[in-house]
Amino acid sequence: MTTATAAARISADDLDATFAALADRTRRAMIAKLARGEASVLELAEPHDMSQPAISKHLKVLERAGLITRSRDAQRRPCRLEPRRLKLVADWIATYREYWEESYARLDDVLQELQGKPTMKENEKEKSHGTVSKARSHRRPR
Repeated sequence: MTTATAAARISADDLDATFAALADRTRRAMIAKLARGEASVLELAEPHDMSQPAISKHLKVLERAGLITRSRDAQRRPCRLEPRRLKLVADWIATYREYWEESYARLDDVLQELQGKPTMKENEKEKSHGTVSKARSHRRPR
């Protein structure tokens, strides 16, 4: 997937809201708990030493970012993780991962060249032509 393809799947505003929501450790802990299954507001609040209004604000941020949904079940307000948004963000990040992996591969080739060793591209070319270059030594230059 290209950067443009990933960018087309998630808007800049949605991306900003998601990263802002994930920037807080309390909200990340809530996401982690919801990754194990549905939880009530009280269950999500339990490990945190903060007021109910503060917990509600955190949940609203997560909800606005599209990371969770809340429903009403009689007196209970269960929260559920919305994995689709996390998948969109992961896809967006993956495009940059591909870019950096390609950049590191090119850097490896340059370093191999500087050390007098065949590059990955040269190795692949030699294998496909069935030739072995005698001009390059696999020993470190002195």
